[in-house]
Amino acid sequence: MSGMNDVVPALLMLLARHRRREAELVALFDTASELAGQRDPDAVLKSIVHRARMLLGADLSYLSLNDPVAGDTYMRVTDGSISPLFQRLRLGMGEGLGGVVATGARHYATADYFADKRFKHTGPIDAAVRDEGLVAIVGVPLTLENRVIGVLYAADRAAREFTPEEVALLSSLADHAAIAIDTTNLLEETRRAHETIQAHNAAMQRAEDAHDRLTDLVLRGASVPEVASAVAEVLGGEIAVHDAEGVELTATGIPARAVAASRASGRAVQRDGVWVCAVLAGPELLGSIALSGRPSLDGADRRLFERASVVTALLLMLGRSVAEAENKVRGELITDLLAGRDAPGLLARGRRWGVDLNAPHTVLAVDGPSAAVTRLARARGGLAGVSGSFGVLVLPGAVDVAEVAKSLGTVGAAGPVSGPAALTAAWDEAVRCLRALVALGRAGEGATMADLGFVGLLLGDRGDLDGYVKATLGPVLEYDARRGTELVATLRAYFACGSNLTRTKDELHVHVNTVVQRLDRIATLLGEDWQSPARALEVQLALELHRVKGNSVS
Repeated sequence: MSGMNDVVPALLMLLARHRRREAELVALFDTASELAGQRDPDAVLKSIVHRARMLLGADLSYLSLNDPVAGDTYMRVTDGSISPLFQRLRLGMGEGLGGVVATGARHYATADYFADKRFKHTGPIDAAVRDEGLVAIVGVPLTLENRVIGVLYAADRAAREFTPEEVALLSSLADHAAIAIDTTNLLEETRRAHETIQAHNAAMQRAEDAHDRLTDLVLRGASVPEVASAVAEVLGGEIAVHDAEGVELTATGIPARAVAASRASGRAVQRDGVWVCAVLAGPELLGSIALSGRPSLDGADRRLFERASVVTALLLMLGRSVAEAENKVRGELITDLLAGRDAPGLLARGRRWGVDLNAPHTVLAVDGPSAAVTRLARARGGLAGVSGSFGVLVLPGAVDVAEVAKSLGTVGAAGPVSGPAALTAAWDEAVRCLRALVALGRAGEGATMADLGFVGLLLGDRGDLDGYVKATLGPVLEYDARRGTELVATLRAYFACGSNLTRTKDELHVHVNTVVQRLDRIATLLGEDWQSPARALEVQLALELHRVKGNSVS
C-alpha cells in the first residue's frame, strides 16, 4: 500500500508537467496562427503578453519598446498590472533591469529586485516597481535585424528563481512579438512609399503567404524536413538543417564558422555562396539552416529565410520537449521494472510504449549513462534509463553484446528473458557481469556471464553447470562417447599427478607414449593452450563438476 502511495503523487506530478507542457505548446501554436491571420499588432502583442503571464504562472507580464528619438524605453503593453505609475514608466537606456536587457541584447533575471546590485537602480524606476509590489523579474530582448527593439518581461510579487526552460519559452514568445512588430513596420513603410507600393505589396503578400504556409505546416505537426522543403520551394534554392551538435537533419553540411557568425549577428550571413542562419531560442543555439542556390537575397526573401529559422526553432523545441517527456516516462518505467514493482501495471505501461515485456528481451548494464544509450534504445524499439551510476538498456531479442560495447563502452548483459520478474533478475546479473569485467581488467568490452567462463559460473545466480561442462570439455566428451576412449580419465589422472607423465602412466597402468598420444589428441580437441594456467583451471573445474554430477553430462 505504501508503494502505491508513493506512485500516485509521482504520477500526479508527471501529469501536471505534461499538462503544463501541453498548454505551452498550444499557446505557441496559437501565437503562430495569430501572426498568420491577425492584422492588429496591438491585439497580437496583448495576446503574447497575456500568454507569457499564464504560461509562466507569473503575477504580471509586460512589454516595453525602445524609443530611438527619446533615447529611452517605454511601457507598451501590460497584463496583471495594478499601478498607473508602473504603466506609465519610462526607463533610460542602461537603467534598471530592463535597461540592461535593452542594451545588452541578452536575458536578465533576478529573484529579488531590490536586493540585486548588478544593475543601476534609479529612484523613479524603483518607485514604480515598489508601487506595483514586484520582487522577482525576468526580461528577454525583442530583437529585429540585429538590434534590440524592446523587452518582454514576466514578474512575481514574491521571490522566485526563473528556470532556463521558462526563459527559453519567454524568448520564443519575444521572437513572435518581434515578428508582429516587424510586420507592422513593414506595413507602415509600404504606406509611406507610394511610388513602390505595388512592389511592396507583392513582397508582403509573398512573405505572408510563405509565413501562412509555414504556420500551417507547424499547426499540422509537420516535420523539420517538410518545413525545410517548403522554404526551399518558396525561395528557389536548397535547404539544409543541422542540430546544435552539427548532426545532419535534412541535407548537406553547414559551415561551423558561418553558424557562429549568424549567431553573433542575429542575421543570416553568406559564406562561400551559402546563406546560413542560426536557429536560436533566446540565447540557446538549437541548430542552423542553410540556403544554397541563391547568390543573393533581397530584403523580403532574406527576412523570410530568417523567419524560417524561428519556425525551425519552434519545431526543434517541440521535438525536444516531446523527447524529454517520453524519455522521462520510459525512464520511470525502467526504474519500476528494476525495482520489481506491480508486474501487471508494468506490462500495461510497456504496451503503451510499444514494448511487450512478456516477449524475450536482453538486459544490458552500461558503465555510465549517455545519450548514446537512449539513441540505441529508440533505434531498436527498447527501453533506456538510469540506475545509480549505470545506464540501463532493455532490448528485444538476442543482442550482440560485443558490438554494442563498441559504441557504449563496458557492457554487462543477461538474457534474453521474458516477463517483468525475469527482467528484474536479469538486471542484477548484468550488473554483476559488468563489475566482473572491470575487475578482470576488461573495461571497454561487452560480455554475458557465459562469456566469463568459470568466473561467470561463480557469479551467476542461475549458473548452467551442464552448459559450462559442455562448453569446456564438450569435444573430449563427444570423442570418448564415439570412440570408447578414455581421454577424460586421462585428464583426471594427469592433473591428479601434478601434470607428471611418469606418475600419470603408473596411475593409468599404460605406457608413457600412450599418455603422450592421448594428451596430443586432447590438445587437438581443446586447443594448444589447454594447459595454460587459466585454461587448465577451467578444465579442472569442469572435470570436477562432471565427476560430482555422476558423469551425466554427455
